[in-house]
Amino acid sequence: MPAGHLYELALRVPAARLWARGPDGRRPVPVDLWRGEPVPGDEVLLCACQGPTLDVGCGPGRLAAALTRRGVPALGIDITAGAVTLARRAGARALRLDVFGPVPDTGRWQEIILADGNIGIGGDPGRLLRRARALLAGRGRILAEVEGPGRPTRVYPARLEVAGLTSAPFRWATVGVDGIGPLGASVGLRVTAVTARAGRYFAVLEPRAGA
Repeated sequence: MPAGHLYELALRVPAARLWARGPDGRRPVPVDLWRGEPVPGDEVLLCACQGPTLDVGCGPGRLAAALTRRGVPALGIDITAGAVTLARRAGARALRLDVFGPVPDTGRWQEIILADGNIGIGGDPGRLLRRARALLAGRGRILAEVEGPGRPTRVYPARLEVAGLTSAPFRWATVGVDGIGPLGASVGLRVTAVTARAGRYFAVLEPRAGA
């Protein structure tokens, strides 16, 4: 079963517990939190966004909706139809799009958000950061949530599990705070800030001059 189907099931059924299984076993995917208001740590991202913002893998839209309420132009994109529907209900502008396909206003986004582990999208974080860089305005920034100190950068097959069902494997990745600098440098980005808040870690990446 495609992973997207199980993700949508977990979004539709609040009581369903969604799990992600990777090389370290399985851990919960907190879709119940993502469906609600901003959670601890989100203020780091929300306060950093001053101009047009693209929320990649927006899910139910809590960040894009919160930015809209603050008067910041924001667009959430997600490949899952159910997530986009929930994001719109939450008050976000959202479209069902793949970040690696055509995206509106390419080259004009001031901030691009990769929250909730979404730096793992596609199982190739270097490719994802390169794509995000191409979407940015000249002085734009990527705001990426990463794993804590000591966590390695890894690419691996993952599966989703919910209500006794298991998805087909898909490629995913994790990037630790120690590895985001070298990874960014490999695609012409530099880390200009790292913030820890509420047990979460956030890195700001900007294009390197002349890169």
